[in-house]
Amino acid sequence: MLEFELLATDGRARRGRLTLKHGIVETPMFMPVGTYGTVKGVLPRSLEEMGAQIILGNTFHLWLRPGLEVLRQFGGLHRFERWTRPILTDSGGFQVWSLGEMRRISEEGVRFASPVDGDKLFLTPEISMQIQTVLDSDIVMQFDECTPYHTKGHVTTEAEACSSMQLSLRWAARCKVEFDRLANPNALFGIVQGGMYELLREASIAALVDMDLPGYAVGGVSVGEPKEDMLRIVAHTPHRLPEDKPRYLMGVGTPEDLVEGVAQGVDLFDCVLPTRNARNAHLFTRFGDIKLRNARYRNDALPIDETCRCYTCSNGFSRAYLQHLERCSEMLAPMLASIHNLHYYLNLMREIREALECGRFAGWRTQFESDRVRGV
Repeated sequence: MLEFELLATDGRARRGRLTLKHGIVETPMFMPVGTYGTVKGVLPRSLEEMGAQIILGNTFHLWLRPGLEVLRQFGGLHRFERWTRPILTDSGGFQVWSLGEMRRISEEGVRFASPVDGDKLFLTPEISMQIQTVLDSDIVMQFDECTPYHTKGHVTTEAEACSSMQLSLRWAARCKVEFDRLANPNALFGIVQGGMYELLREASIAALVDMDLPGYAVGGVSVGEPKEDMLRIVAHTPHRLPEDKPRYLMGVGTPEDLVEGVAQGVDLFDCVLPTRNARNAHLFTRFGDIKLRNARYRNDALPIDETCRCYTCSNGFSRAYLQHLERCSEMLAPMLASIHNLHYYLNLMREIREALECGRFAGWRTQFESDRVRGV
């Protein structure tokens, strides 16, 4: 089940509403990453309070642990992790790519050694669809090969990127056949590949659009390429996808990246950056970033951001206290920091939606950039 309504536009930027089996998602929206069935260090209640409308789970990792027998017993991922709102699951393609020499890719699928116990495993487009059907995720991602920026020590050539993209397209077709055979009631998204080559991206879009999928993602960015190349592909690709279907930019990125993605027509984002950086005492604020391990914060009585209404800031937890917790390796430090960073990202999306509704996205963006440069 998927319905997408376009509510407003401002240039290429879009304000929309996505209706899925487990609820409504107002777009543009950032999706917190819950790889193993949890967003690290954050209660589901806290996610709801900060405005999270959809989160991610990971097909690859959940397949390995706890396994399909357990997930099937609970009737899917929602009941297992006690999250009642929509979930998107990645297909496992990116995780397979990250295994490097531990995996072998063929036309049929990917053979690899389990990073958990070393068992020999085999993942195919069909198996990915079967796993995600058990998970009952609202958005199912096709199994793809994530085209790397570097291949065997050199920048991936156009010929190599083309071969990878064509394999992903063949896998997308197989995913669609298996998804339909399983009578999965949710939504299957295709993934645009093609590396850093615009013409390959356009060929990938054309073939995926012919499959008439409910939504489309832009993959293969933020995989080691220079920032200018990532921005070039983001400027080139999303707006070429169908206007009447949701667009998802995978694995991106900083607050500035999200704003640029919205400006180029993206509706959905995910990234581990808010929680990963929080665990490393790196905090995002309206006025720039704070690296909390800096000695200057040892006696700082201010909250992370005086303008922020997250639980951490509104309850007056000081920078000095958070640095103390972090230095003592107290688990409360990454928990409070993660709540703040995720709230910042989700509030950023809320502000963007409000600006788009009023037709003032350009002005809002100018103020955003000015505030971020100003510094804390």
